[in-house]
Amino acid sequence: MQKPAVTVMVKAARLAGNVLLRNINKLEALNVVQKGRMDYASEVDADAEKVIVKELKRAYPEYGIMGEEGGVQSVNRYMWVIDPLDGTSNYLRGFPHYCVSIALVENGEPIDAVIFDPLRNELFTASRGAGAVFNDRRIRIAERTDLGGAMIHTGFAPRERQRTSAQLKAVDALLVQAEDVRRTGSAALDLAYVACGRADAYFEAGVKAWDIAAGVLLVREAGGRVCDFKGATPARMDSRGPETQQIVAGNVKISDALQKVLVNTGYAAEFDAKF
Repeated sequence: MQKPAVTVMVKAARLAGNVLLRNINKLEALNVVQKGRMDYASEVDADAEKVIVKELKRAYPEYGIMGEEGGVQSVNRYMWVIDPLDGTSNYLRGFPHYCVSIALVENGEPIDAVIFDPLRNELFTASRGAGAVFNDRRIRIAERTDLGGAMIHTGFAPRERQRTSAQLKAVDALLVQAEDVRRTGSAALDLAYVACGRADAYFEAGVKAWDIAAGVLLVREAGGRVCDFKGATPARMDSRGPETQQIVAGNVKISDALQKVLVNTGYAAEFDAKF
């Protein structure tokens, strides 16, 4: 049975999804702001987050909130970590691949997760110790045992462009064995796709807590492993965690093989230096 918190999260995600869908035919009229180099947000991001926060606060007024648009609004042992529109660049270009991501985090660890793709009406949910679900069906991670023939997802975060050459060396090495390396533009959906077996593995640097918190729990509850580029457990995913992280996700065998490629090509070592 779905936990009460997840029921509230699903309602909030669907309300935010409605905001996104109502505006897809008004993209040229949207007010778009540049938050950083090649990092954009629109009024739709902000409106969707307000809808989410209102719904979550109504049910759990004491919980803290950390959203991509609103920042940290309050701090608590329990924190809502929200990305109202993961895949903003896709959305603003009319590219049909984006989602709403909400995680409930306890002391930095995600315990409940919802990722909702409003275009496809695809809902991914997970609770710690209770497994992962896709549209009311239990999901398990793909069982591929090595990189041979694997479908691997990644991203090229604007804030990580100074390490692009090192990342491309890793991609080059992966393509010797893997079927393909794809970049979809939504970290949350990448992780959801790993959890349900649409992708075999995912890696990216420069991701923030709201990008990955829900997806990390989905992968874990689907039987997968999540680590950083050197194999360590990811850091906290709340307001006391690092600004950005590196992440590798997949089943135990393929995530280990992928992580070793990132080390052996020198990509992982790039993060020992400060830019």
